[in-house]
Amino acid sequence: MARRRNHEEEHENHERWLVSYADFITLLFAFFVVMYSLSSVNEGKYRVLSESLVSAFRSGAIVPDGAPSAPAVVPAVAPVLPPAQQPVERAADVARREAALHRMTNMADEIRRVLAPLTQGGQVRVTEGARGISVEINASVLFAPGDAALDPSAVAALRAVADVLARADFPITIEGHTDNLPISTSRFPSNWELSAVRASSVVRLFIEAGVRGALLTAAGYGDQRPVTENYTEEGRARNRRVTILIESMLGDLPPRAPGTIPRDDPIRAILPPAGDA
Repeated sequence: MARRRNHEEEHENHERWLVSYADFITLLFAFFVVMYSLSSVNEGKYRVLSESLVSAFRSGAIVPDGAPSAPAVVPAVAPVLPPAQQPVERAADVARREAALHRMTNMADEIRRVLAPLTQGGQVRVTEGARGISVEINASVLFAPGDAALDPSAVAALRAVADVLARADFPITIEGHTDNLPISTSRFPSNWELSAVRASSVVRLFIEAGVRGALLTAAGYGDQRPVTENYTEEGRARNRRVTILIESMLGDLPPRAPGTIPRDDPIRAILPPAGDA
């Protein structure tokens, strides 16, 4: 009897590890269930949260019930105007741009008038483009070769242009350009200095003639922006120039209905004027 009891107790002791093993498996299963529940996203609640955030950013900050209202820090987002106000503001913006384009066109006509002899001779080109008005003056009209002092015969023509520009409020850039022939003098070590000083000479004359200095910018480009090849003397003469750029600073306008193009239509700003050299 004693042997049988010992044998049964030894048999029971060998199977007790199954209890711990079962507990471990149960805990492991519970762990994976919890992890899976945490990884699941409630799509409905997510959609409600998303709509709440969008509504808050459009209308202002959300204030809890019973809490005092305070100025909310809202991201810098352009306000959404009511539909009734948008066409009115667009029409006013278009009217403002068209008025500026009309002034720009009138200014181009005045510049052509005061420079008519030089324009007809091909020494001056006045064009209207997307950036504004470009007045290209051949350097031989303004300066002696290799010099940046304005020729007395050119001062009167530039003062006439300055009288037109003095009544405007558009930014004006004076650009100096040369050909690709190198220059090396005590005053002008390279074409960069020559082109920059030539542009500055025209700016100085404009300021003396009444153009506001805050609107003027002088830039020298040397031979880096040719308008034609430098292989021939005619091409090099064309590249030696001073360009007066009157910037329009206007955005694009909505297209007009098909029909005739009036004189003050914005599309004239991107078409070269007829009769220009």
